[in-house]
Amino acid sequence: MTEATLSPPAPKVSGEIAELERRIADLQARVSAGEQRRRAMLHIMSDLGDSNRRLNNQRRAMLHILADYERDRQDLARQSEGLNNSRRALMHILQDAHESNMRLEQSRKAMIHIMGDLRQTTEEVTRREQELRDKQEQLVQAGKLATLGELTTGVAHELNNPLNNIGLLIGNVLDMMANGHDQERIDHDLHVAVTQVQKATEIINHLRTFGRAAPAVRQEVVLNDVVTSAASLLREQFRVREIYLHLDLGPEMQPVLGSAIQLEQVLVNLLANARDALADAPAKIVQVTTWVSGGDVHLTVRDTGTGIERELAQRIFDPFFTTKEVGEGTGLGLSIVYGIIKDHEGTIEVVSAPGEGATFEVTLPARRIDV
Repeated sequence: MTEATLSPPAPKVSGEIAELERRIADLQARVSAGEQRRRAMLHIMSDLGDSNRRLNNQRRAMLHILADYERDRQDLARQSEGLNNSRRALMHILQDAHESNMRLEQSRKAMIHIMGDLRQTTEEVTRREQELRDKQEQLVQAGKLATLGELTTGVAHELNNPLNNIGLLIGNVLDMMANGHDQERIDHDLHVAVTQVQKATEIINHLRTFGRAAPAVRQEVVLNDVVTSAASLLREQFRVREIYLHLDLGPEMQPVLGSAIQLEQVLVNLLANARDALADAPAKIVQVTTWVSGGDVHLTVRDTGTGIERELAQRIFDPFFTTKEVGEGTGLGLSIVYGIIKDHEGTIEVVSAPGEGATFEVTLPARRIDV
């Protein structure tokens, strides 16, 4: 084969090369564009990943927000329920307060009525107490008059002696004056007569004082003086009945605050009670003792009579109770004594046993002396 036959034609080859180069350039351009798109896609994918991460973070944040919102909503619901309950409770409280106010108003009106009734009751009680005090004073006065009636015989005898003495003395004076005796003897007898008149006057004044109503004003009273005065009223009755009266009066006695007349009636009633208890006793002794102890003034009246049974001793201070025969006692003496002692803020008790006599024990508060 010849050289001319083996060599390709030049223009055809150049065109193919140019076409190949063009294709290569096109492919390179396409590869370059694909690379750019790939890089852009990578950036886009990276941005999408970032966006997905941000969205996930935002989704988690939104979930937290929703959870917080749900908790807040539940708390708000509970608070609303609590407020509703509080509102309902407040309504109940207001209703109860209104009902309480209504009840208080009714109670106030009832209290006004009660206070009115109480005032009327108090006035009625005060009036009844005054009536009771008046009746008690009348009873005490009646008891004193009854005691005076019992003392009449003895007092008449005591008055009879000075009156007889006065009559004899005046007769003697008249005889001496008629016979011309000396003036000195006449003066002596007249002075003795005056003394007897004073003695009779003292007895009468004592009876008048004892019979008077006791004054309302309390004064300091020395109990020894009361005992001596009461004993003088009964001395003649004790002498006639052969009763020995022994007074054992304590020294330096503190005074008590009270009524001397009423306290004397206490002593007279106790002594008269002891006198009657000794009617059939073999030994007839009455002992009155006074002393001061522990801020109180004490007095006992002890007799040697037949004594008092235990069952009767519990009733001896009851009104109208008496152990004497019918017609011999009113049963008011010891009741009056009890009332007077209680009115003087004191106490009285009886200690006795059958066959061993009786002892009445009186305790009165001593008058407090401020130093």
